[in-house]
Order: sequence, then C-alpha cells, then structure tokens
Amino acid sequence: MVRIDNQNAGTFPPSAATPGRIARMWIYPVKSFAGIEVEAAELQATGLAWDRSWMLVDANGLFLSQRTLARMALVQPRLEAEALVLAFGGTELRVPLAEGGVSRTVRVWKDQLQAWDLGDEATRRLGAFLGKECRLVRFDSRERRLTSLQWTGGIEAPNQFADGHPVLVITQGALDGLNARLAAQGHAPVGMQRFRPNIVLDGLAPHAEDHLAQLRIGEVQLQLAKPCTRCPIPDIDPLTALASPEVGRTLRSYRQDARVKGAVTFGRHAIVARGLGQVLRTGARALTITDDPAAG
Repeated sequence: MVRIDNQNAGTFPPSAATPGRIARMWIYPVKSFAGIEVEAAELQATGLAWDRSWMLVDANGLFLSQRTLARMALVQPRLEAEALVLAFGGTELRVPLAEGGVSRTVRVWKDQLQAWDLGDEATRRLGAFLGKECRLVRFDSRERRLTSLQWTGGIEAPNQFADGHPVLVITQGALDGLNARLAAQGHAPVGMQRFRPNIVLDGLAPHAEDHLAQLRIGEVQLQLAKPCTRCPIPDIDPLTALASPEVGRTLRSYRQDARVKGAVTFGRHAIVARGLGQVLRTGARALTITDDPAAG
C-alpha cells in the first residue's frame, strides 16, 4: 500500500498550537451543484448556513450526485432574501428558502429521512437539463441526521444532506502540492472547487489537517473527524463537467491513507464543538491544535 507522504503532510509535536488563517470559504446549497464562495457565513450545528440544505433524488428517493451525473456541476446557485435561484442552460429556477410542501421519503447513503418535495416545475426543468428523472427536495429541519459516532468521539453531530459530516477543511498547501505534482507530469493546475471544501486554511504546512484535533477561530471550536475519502468527483472539471483521470491518478500515488483502509484522502471533515451562531469570516485567525491519535 502506498502511504501518505509525510513530507507533504504537516507534522507537529503533540499538543502543538499553530496559527493559520481562513483563506477561502464555500457553501453548497444544493448537494453536488456548484458552490458559492462567501466571505462570511454563520456557523450552525449542521455546518455553514445553507450548506447542503437541498438535494436531487431519483424516482426512488435516492440522492443524486456528480458521481453519476457530472452535469450537476454546471448548475449555479445563488441565495436571495427569500429564494434559492438556480441558473442552468440559460435559464433560472427560483425556489423558496422557507420549508414546506409535500413530504417524501429520501435516502442519503444509509440514512432514510423525510424531506420537502419542491414540486413538478423543478422536476421538469432540472430533469430536462440533466437528462435524468429527478426531484428537488429541501431538508426538513424536524429531522435529525447524525454523523457517524465512529469518527466523533461519541458526540452527536447533526448534518443535513452532506455525505456525512457538517464541515470540510482543506489547507491551501495541500492543493499547491497536488498542482506541483500535476505540473511535473505536464498537466494543468486544478482549482480548489474540485474538492468542495467549506473552509480553506492558509499559512499551514501542506495537509496539516491530517493531524489536527481542533481548529479554533475566535469563539468557534471545530473538532476534526474523519479524513475525507475521495470518489471520482475531483476528476470532473467544474466549469465543463468533463472528466479526465489525472487528478485521481496523481492522488493515488501519494495519498492512500491507512486510517481508512487505504482509500485516497484529501482534506478532513469536522464537527462543531462550540460557537453556534458565530459568523466565520475569511482572513480570520485560525489556531490549529494537534493532539490527534490519528497523526501516527
């Protein structure tokens, strides 16, 4: 098994505290659609406000993603005072921010829950653009979908339609290191959007997130959890929805992670330990605490 290259993974002494900063932030209102880069975002128990509050499901209620429907990357969301606006194919679709509608059963991986169906117009228009029968649904806040306790130290951490965790953290140095490897092979650099982080940290060693226990930003404390295992989505160009194999192939050469049975990892999931209602801002100082048994 190829193990993580520690020359490209931040290594620190136990319980060390290292200052960094929030360089960039994104939210993804609709699971697997394009993201919105933001300069400020309110922190909720389920992550950054509006993150993964909507998703597409198939006729059986199973979630859809770029894994099987790459054109989802081309749908551009924006948030207005009372509506989520989705731009695609030269047109726009508006859906209310408020919860409500017909309740239907949906499934995200192993989790089955109730969600709000947003109606036939969204179904027709998105289905025509994507070439797939689908329905747009909104998370029902009465539901409580929890992150796997295996990775939270027993803490009950809710999330909405994310794959499994409220927040994803990646260091800018991790992307810079990948792009250096791609350049050495004659490939063009790729953007951070391919990895769909919520928080990008600068001023830290590449892949420092591998060994973090906590991230403290003012009154906010995030507890680092499962390493983010990577599917084929980073191979998809978010501007064209076309896939090519060089990103995944390069990652497999140095980012196979024994903590998750040799799966490729890039970034680290986190849960919210403290600071609900606080507003995170780009440029904010982020104190990283390493005291992590996973650091090995």
